[in-house]
Formats: sequence, structure tokens, C-alpha cells
Amino acid sequence: MGKTLATRMAFGEELLKIAETRDDFVVCNADTKTCGLDKFRTYFPEREFSVGIAEQNMIATAAGLAACGNKVYAATFAVFASMRACEQVRTFVCHTNLNVTIVGTHTGLQVGGDGATHAAIEDVAIMRSFPNMTIVQPADAVAARKIAQASVDFVGPLYIRLHRNAVPDVYDENYTFEFGKASIPLDNGKDMTMIVSGILLKKALEAAEILKKEGIGVTVIDMSTIKPLDEAAVIRAAQETGAVMTIEDHNIIGGLGSAVAEVLGEHCPVPFKRIGIHDRFGESGDPELIYRAHGMDVDSIAAAARELIARK
Repeated sequence: MGKTLATRMAFGEELLKIAETRDDFVVCNADTKTCGLDKFRTYFPEREFSVGIAEQNMIATAAGLAACGNKVYAATFAVFASMRACEQVRTFVCHTNLNVTIVGTHTGLQVGGDGATHAAIEDVAIMRSFPNMTIVQPADAVAARKIAQASVDFVGPLYIRLHRNAVPDVYDENYTFEFGKASIPLDNGKDMTMIVSGILLKKALEAAEILKKEGIGVTVIDMSTIKPLDEAAVIRAAQETGAVMTIEDHNIIGGLGSAVAEVLGEHCPVPFKRIGIHDRFGESGDPELIYRAHGMDVDSIAAAARELIARK
């Protein structure tokens, strides 16, 4: 098992490191310690703006700073960024196409220890519906650092989806990130494709290894950019393997699964399955037990893959 670190902490640490050599961005906080960016007030006090627990004001402040020519990061829990400040993100940031990067942490079912209401499992659907918004999500700490590096030069509204708990690294330092481009950590056959975004990539890879031992070849795609989706990668996968499954720590309505389904429906219909949360709210409890209850554990993913292949 590789090193473990939460993607939110890896992202925050990397951005702090970048700030030592670049002074062309500022940070807004909502009086939370979501990803370590609260440390900006210690190291770069003139570049950190804390608005208290008032997420709508934070996004409005970020938009105002961006309108004055600043690159701005606004960090808070994803449930608050996508819902409490929904109107501000839509109207102040996206409608005006401002250079604001929204860092949404504590996403998905990993948040079981913090309580059901804090599980952001609708955030991608909300953010994805806004014109001008780009959405990215790392699979591990390595990818989170690479996304932090790329985000500094990104121009326009950007939503970065990060996670609460430590996860094993899937990638090493040879990993490269490019906005709008999928990567293929496993090209293992032509029987079916798993398209994943976020920390469930590790579970997908483990499920693919189980299937490999059964003689089933699986290609795994890491769709780190959910919007704009790498449509060419989706179409190619459908054409080459004839069956596609999406895996996401999010409601299957409006998220990665919906985005892929839209592409397949228009360009290359094939047997298709969405793995994720089926139109339910988050739950309190041990994350791994909750994943299992939703069919998002390794064994359940492998079983769903077998059923999908049988439909070809």
C-alpha cells in the first residue's frame, strides 16, 4: 500500500508551498480548517481574507477580489460551497466568468463521521449545471498536488473537489495532470471499461485485478476532469470495449455517470452501468461500511462489472 494523505491536505500543503515563490494569488476562508489554507493568515497575512462562517459573503468577497484582477481561492466544505453559496457561485463567479477557484472539501460518503448533512453528494450536479464552470477531482494526494500546481495558472471559474480522509496513493511522481484530459492507469483488456473520478479509483483498480484473475480484461479511466468531460476518451472506450461503467462517490443523478451517459447516448450507445449513490442522502457511520451498503466496495464493483459484461 502506498503513502496515505487526504487529498484536501495534500492540495493545501502544495498551494502553501507554491505561495512561497508566487505572489499572484490570494485566499478566502470561511473560518474553517478544511484543507490547511487557514495557515495563509500566518505566513501571508496580506493575502488571506477570512470572512467568518459566512460562505455567501466569502464567495462575494472572492468575486470582488477577482473583479479587481486577482486570482482567488475560496475554500470551505463542499456542502456549503455548492448549496449555501449556490446563488453567489452562479451569479457572481460563473455569470461574470471570474478567476475564482472554489475548493470544496469533505465530499462524498467519506464524511460519515461528521454526520449525514455534511456529506456532499450533490455538489458536482450543482456545479456542473453552471456555464463557464470547470470541475476537477484528484484520485490521491499525488494528483491533488499536481492539480494545485496546474490551478494557479488556470483562468476562470474552477471547482476542485477534495476528500476528508487519507487514501493510499495510486500514482507516483511521474503522474501528469491536464485539464480536460483523462488518464488511463490500467489498460488491461477489451471486455469493459470503468470510468472513475476521485478516490474510488483505488477500489476500481482492485476490482479490475479480481476480474483479471477470472480472465476478464478491464480498462480503467481516471476522469479527473468531470467538466469539460474528455468525450473522445469516453467514445473510444465504448468503441473498443463495448461496455462502460462509471464509478463515483456522488449521487448518480447529475454527476460523472450522467455526464458519461449523455456522451454515450449521443455518440456510441453501449451497455452502461452507474455505480454511486442512488438518489439518497448521505449517512452517518463508518465510510467503508457505507460504501458497502451502496454497492461501492471492491467486491460489489466486480460483481456489477460481471453483470454488465453479460449484457453485451
